[in-house]
Amino acid sequence: MHPIILTASLTATALALAACAPAPTSTSTTLPFFGGGYRADGDQCRRIGEDAFTNQFLDDAADLVGCPEGMENLGVFVTDTGATEVARKDGYVLYSVPTR
Repeated sequence: MHPIILTASLTATALALAACAPAPTSTSTTLPFFGGGYRADGDQCRRIGEDAFTNQFLDDAADLVGCPEGMENLGVFVTDTGATEVARKDGYVLYSVPTR
């Protein structure tokens, strides 16, 4: 086999294999989370505190809450809490949730 064809074939194979590999996941975030869960300890959604990014979304009449983008019941969370999406960052959807 010609060296150029062999190189191209190996490159194509490597790219195909890389496409099959799972994307790396990171549990680190720069969002200033606090508390054990928004509605109950252990919930995936958590309150977010103030930093240079989040201060624009903070409101005296609402909680700033972050939920993982892939969370199965995001729609239920929005309906139950009256949440409004305000941003996305680090794999989280940020919501402003009225404190009622």
